[in-house]
Amino acid sequence: MKPVHCAAVDLGATSGRVIVGTWANSQLSLAEVHRFPNQFRSLGGSDYWDLPSLWGEICAGLTKAKRQFPRLSSVGVDTWGVDYALVDAKGRLVFPAHAYRDPRTTAGMKRLAAGKINQVYAATGVPNVFYNTSLQLEAMLRDHPETRRLADRCLFLPDYFNFLLSGRMENEVSISSTSQLLSLTGRGWSAPTLRHFGIPARWFGKPVLAGTLLGGVKSLPELDGVKVVAVPGHDTACAYDAMPADPLGTDIFISSGTWSLVGFESGTPLVGPQALKARISNERTGDGGFRPLTNVIGLWLLERTLLDLGCRPRSDSQWAELLLAAKSLPAPKRLLAVDSPAFANPASMRREVDAQLRTNRYQPPRTPVGYVRLICDSLGAGHAKAVRTFEQLSGRTFSRILIVGGGSKNPLLCQATADASGLPVISFQIEGTAVGNIARQLVALGAVRDLPTFRRLLAPRLRKRTYAPLSP
Repeated sequence: MKPVHCAAVDLGATSGRVIVGTWANSQLSLAEVHRFPNQFRSLGGSDYWDLPSLWGEICAGLTKAKRQFPRLSSVGVDTWGVDYALVDAKGRLVFPAHAYRDPRTTAGMKRLAAGKINQVYAATGVPNVFYNTSLQLEAMLRDHPETRRLADRCLFLPDYFNFLLSGRMENEVSISSTSQLLSLTGRGWSAPTLRHFGIPARWFGKPVLAGTLLGGVKSLPELDGVKVVAVPGHDTACAYDAMPADPLGTDIFISSGTWSLVGFESGTPLVGPQALKARISNERTGDGGFRPLTNVIGLWLLERTLLDLGCRPRSDSQWAELLLAAKSLPAPKRLLAVDSPAFANPASMRREVDAQLRTNRYQPPRTPVGYVRLICDSLGAGHAKAVRTFEQLSGRTFSRILIVGGGSKNPLLCQATADASGLPVISFQIEGTAVGNIARQLVALGAVRDLPTFRRLLAPRLRKRTYAPLSP
């Protein structure tokens, strides 16, 4: 069989890249052809994504991919969750694309908490979190009611870029499930929830499953003949797809990046009063199954603190040196409560860290190395707390933690997670989201039978490291 080349457009909140995966002889090789920075920008007191810039980088990356791999077969797009583009019938933007950290949802979140959160959670399986699409759209319609008339469709960001590539408007199921608007039953939208938030049902189409072929690339003549595949639009769903999970379902996953997404795969959602209290979000896999997960603040906490300190490493070697120095320090006497809302998007992360410590009558670290040790140990404890919660609520017993993403390259964080949870942590040195994105393309093209087959073939060739829990 001839090699199959697939391009993964993988957009994160701080960077994006285009990676080409080549499948040959049941093996996957990756080539990063384009990488670029990303950030939301503030304007007039609100935060927005620069979509034209992102689109320009996507086009540049795909052009490079086609030049480097002339037989490129397909492209798929994944991004972070919840954010969206409102477009008219011709696909033109009718409103700027807000970034999820924008604070405009605060009032709506408080109203929901005091009102119908139990009903909304029972209908959608998604808790009340400040970045939910439901709250974003409610706030926008409250402040700009004319958008109800101007907009014809709400496309989540991977849906929007799929449209720009293929000309076809579709909502994909995994990214749709991050919205707090998708019904727990079937693949339709929750009508009572849409009514509660005042959101027009006509803005959404029935979500398609990952693997749906959307047609050829129409916007870039040089990519003529390249197919657009609706991969799992949510990057976490892609990251989970890349992990060689035990078929018995005894693994729990962490996709560690800006956020740490801790969860597992299930045929049924995990709901009820205790699940709501634990803020468990029942997101979907690309094939419509469930991924009960919870968000633990991730490397955002470390990155922003080091930026405040003016000493964020700029190379892998600098990171390695900093982490090794932090490992040599004694364990901190007091850990951070990483679920504090104060860490969401503060003006100064270091100031919030210091404030929490002083509130608990502990002095902040005196050196950047001290902050690194404190934060990595605290994140590990947050991971462990999430694992214990899932075991209690699901009745499952997990035997391993599988981790991919930026945190998988952080030995201090991986060891802290193992020690706090009492479970071995298996760190996979793979581009998790890109690999999961490419896996779904290969299945859609018929190059691989299905996702379990891909995982089975991929597993023996993965570079991995096991962190065994150390006795206290």
